[in-house]
Amino acid sequence: MVIAACGIACEVCALYDQKKCPGCAPGTDEEAPAKLKALTEMGFPCPVLECAINSRVAYCLSCDKFPCDVHYRWSPYNKELLDIFKKLLNR
Repeated sequence: MVIAACGIACEVCALYDQKKCPGCAPGTDEEAPAKLKALTEMGFPCPVLECAINSRVAYCLSCDKFPCDVHYRWSPYNKELLDIFKKLLNR
């Protein structure tokens, strides 16, 4: 099972299932830059994956900055869930 940097399992995503997305990768995966490039070329850049690559973290949930502004603007999670994470993590 492939888990994206944001924490979503590609196999349960409708876009992946409908072959509209090539799938993602953890931010530290050697294929992550190629996946980001493919998504960008399709017209769907992923700031979450780009941030994970640049921050050198596999998954956003393991990043010291999570949830950050990137997630509040681009994450598949809604604001309420991000606020819960923030409260639980005391950030």
